[in-house]
Amino acid sequence: MNDEYILDMKKITKTFPGVKALSDVSFACRYGEIHALLGENGAGKSTLIKVLSAAFQPDSGEIYFKGKLFAHQNPISAQQAGIGVIYQEFNLVPYLSIAENIFLGNEPVTKAGLVDRKKMDSAAEEILKGLGLNLNVRTSAHKLSVAEQQMIEIAKTLSLNAELIVMDEPTATLSDHEIEFLFSTILRLKQQGKTIIYISHRLEEIFRVCDRVSVLKDGKYIGSKDVSDIDKEILIHMMVGRTLSDYFPVNKAKRGDKVLEVKNLTRKGVFKNISFDVYEGEILGLSGLVGAGRTEVVRAVFGADPFDSGEILMYGKPLKIRKPINAIRNSIGFATEDRKQQGLVLGLSVKKNITLTVLEHIRKYFLLQMKKEKALVNYFIKTLKIAAKDQDVLVRTLSGGNQQKVVLAKWLAHDSKVLILDEPTRGIDVGAKTEIYNLMRELTKKGKAIVMISSELLEVIGISDRIIVMNQGRFTGELSAENATEEAVMKFAIGGVE
Repeated sequence: MNDEYILDMKKITKTFPGVKALSDVSFACRYGEIHALLGENGAGKSTLIKVLSAAFQPDSGEIYFKGKLFAHQNPISAQQAGIGVIYQEFNLVPYLSIAENIFLGNEPVTKAGLVDRKKMDSAAEEILKGLGLNLNVRTSAHKLSVAEQQMIEIAKTLSLNAELIVMDEPTATLSDHEIEFLFSTILRLKQQGKTIIYISHRLEEIFRVCDRVSVLKDGKYIGSKDVSDIDKEILIHMMVGRTLSDYFPVNKAKRGDKVLEVKNLTRKGVFKNISFDVYEGEILGLSGLVGAGRTEVVRAVFGADPFDSGEILMYGKPLKIRKPINAIRNSIGFATEDRKQQGLVLGLSVKKNITLTVLEHIRKYFLLQMKKEKALVNYFIKTLKIAAKDQDVLVRTLSGGNQQKVVLAKWLAHDSKVLILDEPTRGIDVGAKTEIYNLMRELTKKGKAIVMISSELLEVIGISDRIIVMNQGRFTGELSAENATEEAVMKFAIGGVE
């Protein structure tokens, strides 16, 4: 074992019935580094982390932690050894205090065997102080912001003296400001000698905070690189076997008639005098920093939120949109940024989710026409290449990329002429993103008009035909695909003008 490494996983293999999740995977982390672990959905990242945390036992291979053979049989003993895992879904008890959550199952006790609350609160305050937080440790967890809840998860691992901390998609639900605070916390942990394994689909984050990166693909180890020695082109090629030039499909659609026109849309205190149009065969990118008002504008266009004044026209005809049903009946579809909470009914099947918007077209009197419904769903599963074993499988069991395809299928089944896509690739791996981009281009070839919101500059520049930028509820600039650069978009995003 090399003294340079806190963790050395050698030739790890893990097989489930019919699936070889990991095949001779080797992965090592140095003391005090921030090490990115990347790969598409299904690459084996989660399985490898569960083997590391002793949630799974490997079929073969060896793990060395701090120079000693790691032979723990359950997550509790792995935690006690100094390994902490912060999963994307938090595990806080909502109505317990911050201190109670930090020390849950590990509470300090008095000589009488009672919980020593004074000692627990003091220890919690000390941990939070080390993270740069000033919170009342008796505050209930349900009163915290998402970012604060994440900090409490980090504090939980530190309360167990974790030396190796795994963070799984830590920025998935955070705003830009919260992400910056998280990054400062991660760097503070590094300065304290902690080692971080950082899992993320957002490639720009890897170049912000990570020292090294390792890539898995199809359950196999592809390689490790120092972040300073690579760029996005190399990283994407390692992950999906494609170059950056293949990442975004070329626009082969012919721009047609103006479909949607928004004139002087205003909502007091939120956005003012917003005007834009979108054409058949076009992807209109809507960019800006978090809080710029992008989502609020498209929600108003869809009737999900009210607006005070302005006009919305479809093919030159004024529309009266006050509720989502008004937009839907005028062929406007809206894939929200939160597909799990607002875009899908997770407890229903793929079939039921896809046909939600067309029930009136596939029923006869009060009865659904089962054959018609099945044929419609089969068409979209095949056309969009939705990876589901059958159309009756629950949509919650699908990967993020396939869930997003189901959301799109729902609106395509309704034959929406305009598709509003709010963060369509959020939380989706690089390979699935490419599939979504190709699908968007195929839709434009069929004359669909797409309005896309994205917080990823690379994405909004790579896939849009035109880009409109917002700042603090106002449009600050418009760029053609030919003139769009990261610098030009950011100049408008911070409120500048040409």
